Amino acid sequence: MTTTRIAGITVEQHDRTRTFLLLHGGAGAATVRPFAALLAERARARVLTPTHPGFDGAERPAALATTRDLAAAYTDLLDRLDLTGVTVVGNSFGGWLAAEIALLGSHRVTGAVIVDGIGIEVDGHPLTDVRGLTPDELRALSFHDPAKAPRPQATGPQAADPQTAGAPGPSPDVRALLAYAGPTMSDPTLLTRLAATTTPVHVVWGASDGIVDVEYGKAYAAAIPGARFTVLPESGHLPQVETPEALLGALLGG
Repeated sequence: MTTTRIAGITVEQHDRTRTFLLLHGGAGAATVRPFAALLAERARARVLTPTHPGFDGAERPAALATTRDLAAAYTDLLDRLDLTGVTVVGNSFGGWLAAEIALLGSHRVTGAVIVDGIGIEVDGHPLTDVRGLTPDELRALSFHDPAKAPRPQATGPQAADPQTAGAPGPSPDVRALLAYAGPTMSDPTLLTRLAATTTPVHVVWGASDGIVDVEYGKAYAAAIPGARFTVLPESGHLPQVETPEALLGALLGG
């Protein structure tokens, strides 16, 4: 594994052949690193695991003001690395980023996988407001089996950090998330804009996601021309943490 810093983005890279860009959500890169190693080994793949500017103490340039800005920065990153045939995989806020990257239509991206993504607005199926919830309440919403949540550094949903849920003020990573996503953690234009997507997209959802439910996921897939939709049983908002083998099968199964 090598670590590179380009244009303010720190990227961990597992070097192999096929290339994946694995994008974390609001709980930080720690929620995807173990899965990155699994994906690299099983797929014999190069896996890029960046830390979004503003997260984990990294500086966020003023030019990166929105989710779309960050998506454009990642397509620029792929240009700088001169990579092609890239599959973008994003969880939660990272799923929103994957959708925005797919919309940019870069010739370097051949597919996108949205895993329990946020960002759209679906009537009757709102993103759960997790502000003020206790860590236990947050784990119950995030996991089919809360006992599988890592401890003591739990990986709760991208709307909050389980270590600071209920504490005065948001954690630094939550502040970074809100800086990109806004207070509603959605873009009212995204659902309509997704109709312009030409990149092949696979939407994968945990059946027990209590943050954004399966119907929300179905709406995501329905908005994207030709998108496939897969539900993972006994999995919640972070399948890469709770059911990594099932997620791996969904990614590599076609």
